[in-house]
Amino acid sequence: MTQERALRVDAHHHLWRLSRGDYGWLTPEVGSLYRDVEPADFAPYLARNGIDRSVVIQAAPTVAETVFLCELARDNPFIAAVVGWVDFADPATRADLEGLKELPPFRGVRPMIQDIAEDAWMLRPELRHTFRDLVALDLSFDALIQPRHLPHLIELVTRHPDLRLVINHCGKPEIRDWTPGDADFRNWAEGMTWLARNSSAFCKFSAMPTRAAPGWTVKTFKPYADVLLDAFGPERLMWASDWPVLERNGGYDDWLGAARELVGSAGADAVFGNTARQFYRF
Repeated sequence: MTQERALRVDAHHHLWRLSRGDYGWLTPEVGSLYRDVEPADFAPYLARNGIDRSVVIQAAPTVAETVFLCELARDNPFIAAVVGWVDFADPATRADLEGLKELPPFRGVRPMIQDIAEDAWMLRPELRHTFRDLVALDLSFDALIQPRHLPHLIELVTRHPDLRLVINHCGKPEIRDWTPGDADFRNWAEGMTWLARNSSAFCKFSAMPTRAAPGWTVKTFKPYADVLLDAFGPERLMWASDWPVLERNGGYDDWLGAARELVGSAGADAVFGNTARQFYRF
């Protein structure tokens, strides 16, 4: 009897259509990213690499974009889950979440924390109701943070221990500027390790190429991968491409190949499929 192949998942990519007009950051200044990115553009990467399903992530701070992504998922079965956006400060956000939950691929939300000037934004009192609503509705929270946010994220998970949370992009370490073992690296490693060991947080194994200088190799990423694998283990790490943003400093196949080498065979089924399937529940 042949063993069934494990599901393979890309746990974080984007799709957008510029004519929609709600992508404030997508301007000609972002170069090659300033183009429509449709399911037909993305599907060949999955097919070429034997990836079965994907999780599409919001790129605009609007509920309308979330509905748009759910419509794309309806018409493109390889999209298994949608992570959207709501206004965390709006008292009516519960109604938005309940409405979105009626759309089958919707799984959770991602505020664009990295673009918010206030580092401790996530701890503002007027946002607590939305975090409580996410828990009550069993929806997930994608934490788009940078290293400066780690102390605040630690406080957030302390306040909301039942929040289903996944840290995006390894917490965005500054690989191009840091030396493994220096103070910044240690602070990042300590924060990520605390979250792994003292909360139920998951982490996306993604965006290392765009955090690194051009010419990166597997060796460039190994100190960071070792921290994450030791802290979270394969069962709470999920690989993702972050395509097409990945294209700023790497190719899809190259990053996937590097990640496979970093993870190794023992944890591959979890990191490259099962963890995302468990977290996003498909």
